[in-house]
Amino acid sequence: MASSPDHRSSGSPRIDPAHALAELSVMADTVDRVRDRVGAIAEPFLGTEREDVVAVVHEAERQLRIAVRTLHRAIKTLDR
Repeated sequence: MASSPDHRSSGSPRIDPAHALAELSVMADTVDRVRDRVGAIAEPFLGTEREDVVAVVHEAERQLRIAVRTLHRAIKTLDR
């Protein structure tokens, strides 16, 4: 079987830092937009008897913020 142009003869994928940077950047932007949407979901519940919803949604928002930071760290690491 002939080797695919996207793979080295060892079978491992070629490293394309520019493509990886672009993908990571798009992912970070997407996760950040989702984080904004998640945070907005909690707003109508603020000050109501459903503070439990607020707490859980804010935790999800916090985790997404961490994911965005981690993706930005990956971008900086790859861009060295």
